[in-house]
Amino acid sequence: MLRLEDVKKTYRGHGVSTEVLKGISLTIKQGEFVCLVGRSGSGKTTLLNIIGLMDAATGGRYYFQEQEVTALSQNARAAIRNREVGYVFQAFHLISELNVLDNVTLPMGYGGACAAKRRQRGNELLALVGMAHRAKYPPAELSGGEKQRVAIARALANEPRLILADEPTGNLDSQNAWEIMGILKKLHQEGITIVMVTHNMELTGGCTALYTLDDGRLVK
Repeated sequence: MLRLEDVKKTYRGHGVSTEVLKGISLTIKQGEFVCLVGRSGSGKTTLLNIIGLMDAATGGRYYFQEQEVTALSQNARAAIRNREVGYVFQAFHLISELNVLDNVTLPMGYGGACAAKRRQRGNELLALVGMAHRAKYPPAELSGGEKQRVAIARALANEPRLILADEPTGNLDSQNAWEIMGILKKLHQEGITIVMVTHNMELTGGCTALYTLDDGRLVK
């Protein structure tokens, strides 16, 4: 599904260069569940952002579904990301001014889906994650676990083949963490490729591959 070849990422500012990724080579096949672990500041989120086309590498090559995307413009990366990638964040990033259903269907609006299709798909996804009864609620009235369920539904809105989860259980208690992992494992069983960043080794048992990022380098 995707291949990184000697990918590097260096941030430059105020006359200082900081090398975050130091030659990452990684192949992920369709249907894998890959876990990335490592200390804070090791480059996990940076790597996830490059995989998800939210950021661009400063060296090396990146192939997404056989297309080299290394030097694509921001608009071109955004078009692929909206169509092919779903993102689940630790901090949920739900829009407070929108209700639950509108949060879930927002990516479909960017993709040009009509209102009727958005509503139907949104309600189906909320039912999938057990949140249909909260469709009209504002995010402020949800618990942390409920917010993450909604975030997962939103990530699935455009039927992506790749889900990127950046510490999806980091703000949750143990019970809700395991419930969210159950949803992700079910999606994996249905054929969706998942790449998850986590600091909790207890949650990596369902992964098909486990990598550690250490000082900008990847170890399987």
